[in-house]
Amino acid sequence: MNAGETQRVPWIVGVSGASGTPYAAAVLRALLDAGESVDLVVSRASRLTLLDETGLSFRDAHWQDDLREWLARGADGKPDAFAVDISGVRHWSAGDLAAGPSSGSYPAKGMLIVPASTACVAGVALGLSKDLLQRAASVTLKEGRPLVVTVREAPLNGQTLRHLVSLDDAGATVVPASPAFYAGATHIQDLVDFVAGRVLDAAGVPHTLYRRWKGELGGGSRTT
Repeated sequence: MNAGETQRVPWIVGVSGASGTPYAAAVLRALLDAGESVDLVVSRASRLTLLDETGLSFRDAHWQDDLREWLARGADGKPDAFAVDISGVRHWSAGDLAAGPSSGSYPAKGMLIVPASTACVAGVALGLSKDLLQRAASVTLKEGRPLVVTVREAPLNGQTLRHLVSLDDAGATVVPASPAFYAGATHIQDLVDFVAGRVLDAAGVPHTLYRRWKGELGGGSRTT
């Protein structure tokens, strides 16, 4: 890095195979809108989920085109619902264990896993590092950086609950993908954005994705 050059310090975003790819898209859009850089890791299982939920593919060789099309799509499936600029994104293949985020010396602000499957939760809690997503999460924990895990499964059995407690003990923040209704949701995108906003709240990233509680009953039902 040349003198005076600003070092790029991204948020790492991992997308696992749980249902909920619209949550990941909303988080990615909001990070980019906030001027944040993003390092993206899309697991092999999540590519199958993305194809099933949206009809879109995510291919390493064409990741920019595929990501742009994905992020432009609304939670209701409508294409070109959002204008997106992905110039702040760097993509790493999930199988690349020599990638930047696999090392603690690689600069990063922290990591967001959204959505997080129970298999992903178990892998991170047990330190398996079977792919780059899990390895990056382990690195995030050992370096003391923020790790937000957005678990999206139901019901949760005792084993998964114990894994989530282990992640909490290790310093991670667990944010269940549980949309609320007090913010006045009128569209599926509103519910998705609420969860995405809570993920970003946990990471300390400013956003305007949902109406915040102001202590006024019925506030969410009022038009502004």
